[in-house]
Amino acid sequence: METDPTPPPPDAASDTGTTRVCQNHEGAQVPCYDETFGWFNDQDRCYWRLLSPQPDGSNPIWEGNYPDGAIYSVTCGPFPAGSGGGWAWSPTPPPGFGDVGITPAQMAQRAVDSMRLTGPAIHLTITADDTGLVGMPVWLWTDVTPTTWGPNSATASVPGLSVTANARATQIAWDMGDGHTQVCAGPGTPYAPGAVESPTCDYVYERSSAGQPGDAYTVTATTTWQVDWAGGGASGSLTLTRTSTATVRIGELQVLVNG
Repeated sequence: METDPTPPPPDAASDTGTTRVCQNHEGAQVPCYDETFGWFNDQDRCYWRLLSPQPDGSNPIWEGNYPDGAIYSVTCGPFPAGSGGGWAWSPTPPPGFGDVGITPAQMAQRAVDSMRLTGPAIHLTITADDTGLVGMPVWLWTDVTPTTWGPNSATASVPGLSVTANARATQIAWDMGDGHTQVCAGPGTPYAPGAVESPTCDYVYERSSAGQPGDAYTVTATTTWQVDWAGGGASGSLTLTRTSTATVRIGELQVLVNG
C-alpha cells in the first residue's frame, strides 16, 4: 500500500486550543490524520494522501501541470469506510496537510483582531488648555464603547471551523507621569460640574509638572482585557492590554498676601 511520507501528528488528547481540531460536515470531531486516508483538509473536509510514487507525467490527471504540484488520493466521508473522492492534482499541499491547518486558538486571535480593541478614550477634568492644581483631585475616565471598554464579541470562521470570542475590560492602570499609578476597576465616572472627588476614579498630584517636557505630565492609561473564546471543540482565554496617552499640566496655587 502507498504511504504518506509525512509522519502522523502527536497525540492531541489534551487539546487546549493550540492543537489543531478537525470536524466533518456534520460538526463531529474526526482525527486530523488517518494512517490509511492521510491528512484532513480543512477546506473541503476530505482526507488527502500524497501518492508515492507520483503518477507518470503523461497521466492526464496532471492536467498539463507536470512537474508542478503533486497528485493526491482524496477520500471524502463518511468515515472510517470512506466514500467518494479519487485522485486530484494540487499546486500546493491542501489546508491541513502535515498538520499545518489553522487551530481554534489561531481563529480566536483572528476574532480578537476584528474587534479592533483600543486603549481608553482618555478624559480628565483638566483639558489640554487648562492647568490643574496640586492637591485637587483629577477625575479619570474613558468612554464606554465596544472598543474602549466592552463588552465586545466577534466570530471568525473558515470552512469547517468557527470560533467566537467575547471580550470585556477588567481594569485601567493610570500611570500619572509623576512616578505613581492609579488602578481603577471600572471605566471611571464622567465629571459632574461642581463636584470635587470622583466616586470611582481620580488622582491627586502632590507636585507641579513644571520642568517636565512641555511642563506637563504624560498620562499613560492601560486597559486590561479578558477574552474568552470557544469553538472547534476547544475553548480558552486570553489577557490583552491596550494603551493610550494624554498630557496634563499641574501648577501650584499662588497666594497673594498684601503687606
